[in-house]
Amino acid sequence: MNKLIDFKSLPLRAAKCEPEWKRFQVKNKKKLEGMDLQVHALHNKISQRTDCLSCANCCRSLGPRITDKDLERMAKALRIKASDVILNYLRIDEDGDMVFKSMPCPFLGADNYCSIYESRPKACREYPHTDRKKFFQIFNLSIKNAYTCPIVFDVLEELTNKP
Repeated sequence: MNKLIDFKSLPLRAAKCEPEWKRFQVKNKKKLEGMDLQVHALHNKISQRTDCLSCANCCRSLGPRITDKDLERMAKALRIKASDVILNYLRIDEDGDMVFKSMPCPFLGADNYCSIYESRPKACREYPHTDRKKFFQIFNLSIKNAYTCPIVFDVLEELTNKP
């Protein structure tokens, strides 16, 4: 059963929870290093009950870093030259990374489907990162992502509220 997502209230809810998540991180620093299996199990459970297509908040608000491989895949999927992908869709940000010119993602449809889903950037493929090895290394990033992604929010909530 997919859970309906109220992504608009997420930033406020995450801001309320952030101090507790940070306390958990400090208090459980060593324990976090061995919690990958628990975090991955939470990720799987929560992802199964979450309908990303009812949200797509990440596609509306987060601009992924586009690698050269991403650029090649996108160009092939769009059947245009890589230089045209850059010209039409990308810019170089303040860190020197290729990112989308504007958000929401130019490939996000009104139905929240991605028109280049099979060829989407690596950052999109890996998001929300809660199934990543060495989760403890990205705990701070996960706190930031909880403002955008209901899956991350719920993973952090379940992880930190366990007795």
